[in-house]
Amino acid sequence: MASPQRISRSSTEPLHARAMEDLSFIRRTMEHATAFTAVPGWGGVAMGLTALLAAALAARTPTAAEWLIPWLVASVAALLIGGGAMAWKARRAGTTVFSYSGRRFVLGFLPPLAVGALLTVALARAGMHEALPGMWLLLYGTGVLTGGAYSIRVVPIMGICFLLLGVVALFGPPAWGNALMAVGFGGLHIAFGWLIARRYGG
Repeated sequence: MASPQRISRSSTEPLHARAMEDLSFIRRTMEHATAFTAVPGWGGVAMGLTALLAAALAARTPTAAEWLIPWLVASVAALLIGGGAMAWKARRAGTTVFSYSGRRFVLGFLPPLAVGALLTVALARAGMHEALPGMWLLLYGTGVLTGGAYSIRVVPIMGICFLLLGVVALFGPPAWGNALMAVGFGGLHIAFGWLIARRYGG
């Protein structure tokens, strides 16, 4: 006869408790394997329209310092639009931006943007405004690519497109900067946002 000390914990544990543990394990496993699908499609379109407006206003400014203002305002507006649209889409899908896959997306996306903000201050203070379009496009593309590694396939493709535009802006004539920003932050956001909205539910 087995002694009480040799009876395993699993044999004395209530069946419903073991079932709950199994369900929790399955849920965690599925969450870790799930791509982040709350990337905003229509939010991306709105971000693109904001960028086109910024490009039009910036093209009319007489100095480099004044050129920077519409783009800075547009970047803050785009961040609010994108964040709000992402939270809304995640909530509608029954999840949150702070799910496991959402946290991986955000942690891949935000560091390049933070670096871009710091470099913007440094380059603007040094009067190197002509380097900003290439730097912005490259770092944003990096964020989209790294965050998109945990998302739907179309997102990293968009990141690569931003990187290619960034290379052209960095090494091309400075006069191309504003137009390339319009193509990237405006055109790419609108095109890929529409595609995401149509294929991935808004």
